[in-house]
Amino acid sequence: MESMGKKKPRPRRSFTPEFKAEIVELCRRGDRSVGQIAKDFDLTETAVRLWVSQAEVDAGERDGLTSSEREELAALRRENRRLREDVEVLKRATGFFAKETR
Repeated sequence: MESMGKKKPRPRRSFTPEFKAEIVELCRRGDRSVGQIAKDFDLTETAVRLWVSQAEVDAGERDGLTSSEREELAALRRENRRLREDVEVLKRATGFFAKETR
C-alpha cells in the first residue's frame, strides 16, 4: 500500500547526437506517432518532441536558437559568471589591502 503511486525517478540518461537525429528522422517519416516511437525506444514523449522541435529550429523551419547558438550562449554565461566572481574577489582583496595600509 505504501509503494502505490510513488515511482522511483529514472536516472538521467544522455544520448548521442546521432541517436537523436535517428529518432527525429523516424518521427519525420510519419510511419509511427511520436508517442509510439518514444515507447518503442523507452524514451519520454516530451524528450522526443523537444528533439524534433530543436531539429526544426536547426534546419531553419522554425524560429528560435539553434543548437550552436545555445552552446555559445551557455559558454558565454559560464564565462560571465566566472568573471563576476573574479571581480568580487578583487573587490574584497582591494578592501583588505586598503585597511592594511592605513
